[in-house]
Amino acid sequence: MAETRAKVATVDPVWTRICDEAEAAVRDEPLLGALIHAGLLHHPTMERALAYRFSLKLASGEMSEQILREIADEAYGSDPRLGQAARADLVAVVDRDPACHRFLQPILFFKGYQALQSYRIAHWLWGQGRRDMAYFVQMRTSEMFGVDIHPAARIGKGVMIDHAHSIVIGETAVVGDNVSMLHSVTLGGTGKEEEDRHPKIGDGVLIGAGAKVLGNIHVGANSRIAAGSVVLSDVPCCKTVAGVPAKIVGEAGCDQPSVKMDHRLKGCDCED
Repeated sequence: MAETRAKVATVDPVWTRICDEAEAAVRDEPLLGALIHAGLLHHPTMERALAYRFSLKLASGEMSEQILREIADEAYGSDPRLGQAARADLVAVVDRDPACHRFLQPILFFKGYQALQSYRIAHWLWGQGRRDMAYFVQMRTSEMFGVDIHPAARIGKGVMIDHAHSIVIGETAVVGDNVSMLHSVTLGGTGKEEEDRHPKIGDGVLIGAGAKVLGNIHVGANSRIAAGSVVLSDVPCCKTVAGVPAKIVGEAGCDQPSVKMDHRLKGCDCED
């Protein structure tokens, strides 16, 4: 058994760490034993655990847990990129959120992480031409987590949505890799146009709480959008914008603002 566990750890160290943390959590808080066993330890892979969590949270009188579980299992089984993105998102949360101390926390307790993985299944459904089912997943994700992401939106991996209350991401929005955003962020349109109408967010961008980025505009890689800003025009790479409407107020302050998570306009220290 120990030898098998060691082999699994080599193949999937993220899942092995989650299981180790889960076993410790059961010892520390036995009252959560049933939840942790059902949500994590009962499953052979991270994908199976995520499928279970997806079905448990989004099931309703309109759609059974069993049907949603079958959909999620099919998605993870047919597209390995979903599991890869889930791991990258998980590592991003643990790395960037000072309130996250263990890998199991986002899977069990953080609605931003759970909502993002639900979106990824909806996006897979959209790509399969199953658009009504994708809309159903979007609706239930919004109802359950307060996060409304259109299934056609394209979101990279290593993304963290912190707190995740009142997040809105529109149909033609594109979000790059390693992006961090806080609650009440909107990536929306500016009117009733039906074509490409939503923002394109580059890799490594940090979007502060309450920021609104509107229209078919480009936010350059490794830039920062200050909390409460309304961005209506393109943002160059590695800049900080703030205000209503947002204007460039300086450099990004470091080469990885989405990782450093420093929202101060004076910049951040990237030497550590």
